[in-house]
Parts: sequence; C-alpha cells; structure tokens
Amino acid sequence: MAVLKPFAAIRPVPSLASQVAALPYDVMNTEEARKIVQNNPYSFLHVDKAEINFDTSVNPYDDQVYKKAADTLNQMRSNGVYIQDSKPCLYIYREIMYGRVQTGIVGCVSIDDYADGTIKKHEMTRADKEADRIRHVDTCDANTGPIFLTYRARQNVTQAMKYWIDSYRPVYDFTAEDGVRHTVWVVDDEKTILGFQKEFKNIPYLYIADGHHRAASAFHVGMKRREKYPNYTGDEEFNYFLAVLFPDEQLHIWPYNRYVHDLNAMTNAQFLEKLGKDFDLSPVNGRYEPTKKHQAGMYLDGRWYSLTFKDGSFNKENPVEQLDVSILQNNLLGPILNIDDPRTSTRIDFVGGIRGLAELERLVNEGHGVAFALYPTTLDDLMDIADSDCIMPPKSTWFEPKLRSGLFIHELTVKA
Repeated sequence: MAVLKPFAAIRPVPSLASQVAALPYDVMNTEEARKIVQNNPYSFLHVDKAEINFDTSVNPYDDQVYKKAADTLNQMRSNGVYIQDSKPCLYIYREIMYGRVQTGIVGCVSIDDYADGTIKKHEMTRADKEADRIRHVDTCDANTGPIFLTYRARQNVTQAMKYWIDSYRPVYDFTAEDGVRHTVWVVDDEKTILGFQKEFKNIPYLYIADGHHRAASAFHVGMKRREKYPNYTGDEEFNYFLAVLFPDEQLHIWPYNRYVHDLNAMTNAQFLEKLGKDFDLSPVNGRYEPTKKHQAGMYLDGRWYSLTFKDGSFNKENPVEQLDVSILQNNLLGPILNIDDPRTSTRIDFVGGIRGLAELERLVNEGHGVAFALYPTTLDDLMDIADSDCIMPPKSTWFEPKLRSGLFIHELTVKA
C-alpha cells in the first residue's frame, strides 16, 4: 500500500520555468554545469550544483557551497522567481521525447515506505554521494530534485490523469534545449486528490527507476529530523520526500554501454582469441546494435563485431546473473579485462545509449581500448530483481527523458 501525499510546491513563475528547469545535478560534471548556466542566472543548477558559483579552487563539498545553495534558493524565492502554492496539491508532469510520451503524478512519498520496502530499490548507493545530498537537502531544508519512481500501471490512475489534462490548462508548457517537451498541471481539487490517493493505496509497491542516492539521502534527512524532534507525529513534511510516479508501460530504458580504456596488456589478436569460450563472435559490415537479449555489439580497432552470449555463460535461474550487463561483467570484463570492480575502476567508462554508437566509436578511435553496445535492461527485469530483494550491477539502466530539477521543491519545515 503506497502513500501519496499532496504538498504545497515551491515552483517557478510560469514566465521563468523554462530557464529555471535544469537537468539533474548528477548527469554532468562541474565544468559542464558552468557552461550550461552561462548567461542564465535563473538556472536551478545554481542551487543543485552550487560549486559553480565559486572559483575552481573551492572544494565542491566545502560548507560554504551548501550554504550558498540554500542562500540562492531563498534569494530566488524573495526575488519572485519562485512562488508557493497556498495549499497542498498534486501535480501532473508530462514529458515528450522523440514522440514518446510519459505522464506521471508529482507528490510526496513516505520515508516509512522507503524503510519497509514498499518503495523498492535495485541499486547500491555510495556513502560519499549520499553524504553530499544529505548535506544539500538538510542545509536547503528542502527536497530540490524529485525521485523518479514507477509502478505497475493502473487504468484508473491513467484515466484520471487524462481527464485532468483534457479539462484544465497547464501552468507550464515548454520545450527544453534538448528537444524534450515538459508540461505541468496543478491538481488542486480535493476530491480528485483523494481519488489519486485511494488508487495508490491499492498499489503494493513503488520502484525507484532513477535517483537512488537522492532517495537514500532524503530518507536519512527525515530520520535525522525525527531524532531532533522525538515527539514528531508523522505528519511533518520531513517524513516525506519529493517524487514523480510514472506507470511502467510508458517508460523507456536505454542501453547503458561500456568503454574500457585498454585490453589489459593483450594484443587485439590475443583478446579476440580469449572471447571464444563464452561468446560467439563474428565481424560485421558497418555498425552493430543488438536487437534482443544476450547479444551485444563490440567495437575494436575500427571494426564492429556481433557478440552472442552462449547458454552456459550465465545462470538462467538467477534474475541478476542473466542480465546482459552481468554476463558481460562476469565472463569478459572481470576475468579477461581485469575490471573486477566496475564501481571503482578508473579503466572503464559507462556511456548512456542515447549518445549512440558513434560515441563508442569516438572513444575507441581516440583512446584505443574496446567498447560494448548492450541490449537495454527491461522494466520487467528491474521489477523482478527488486521484487527478489536483489541488487543490479552498477550502471544497468539509463532512463530518458530525465526529470527536470527546479520545477517542484518540497519544503521540509513548513513555516507557521
């Protein structure tokens, strides 16, 4: 039974929404963020990656960086960049990318649901990344970036969203620089809100699609506040965190490809010979992109190959080990290329499939090594693994389009 709570969002005035809205802080490095915000003082990256407001000599984890994030957010509010709704609402958030539509409900979910497994995870988190967002959320006193959740689609929810969209005008409707269209409706009718809440009470589980570190940090901040206020009732805003909930049938997972910087001191011929045990390997003319599970493309020395994973190379009964990313790791990246821990190895890069095969070619052509184009993990894979309380290998899924940060802010301490 999933809890969905309305909240009084802090959100940009309509005339500035397109300038405020920013990609999530963790899909770019600091230098890329600096370039993005050039000539845009309204970008939410000034809050979400506040180190861009300082000289490069300043440590991005310095106390002054987190204070600057909070100060900038408060200044944007006082300067009229942001408004706050006068009562708790839900919101409908639609994204359109390459003609594909995904429409979700924006609201708050419970840290108790996160703790008891109603909100299911499929990735491990890193303590250093959690610590960064814990300090950011705690200092800003707000959830500044929504967690991307999914659920097994319910027709009643989809129809209720469609009715509202057809009946009311959006408050935001803009196309971002990457061509993704973002549209938002405010759901302020109490009866409709109660209807959505009732439907989600019948949904047994929510699944984190993207944002594991943000979810973990929001949970930990909530628990810190409970320690600080031991007489809490459970209704306080710090018991909840910001999320967008999309039906699974509308989501699209892109492949998460791999580039390894070198061949572990092997020649091309030696490397190709070693692949014969667990993979059927064939050179192809032109580029090769896999069209089904247990196939991969490999780019080496200016040429593409098709890789087919042999049956004996994975355990068909284990939902994690039968993932293509697992098969590649367990049979090739680890034993042959000596990438034992892809979380920490500096010899491997992960490349979102949206960047295309040309990006894999560029990396190999400029830096040597080898690249692998994988078939994307499916939503069924993700949910089955989460339902089994298992953990996926790192960088198993790449969701697009990304949710924009800065369109909705959930305040943790509501002022009297």
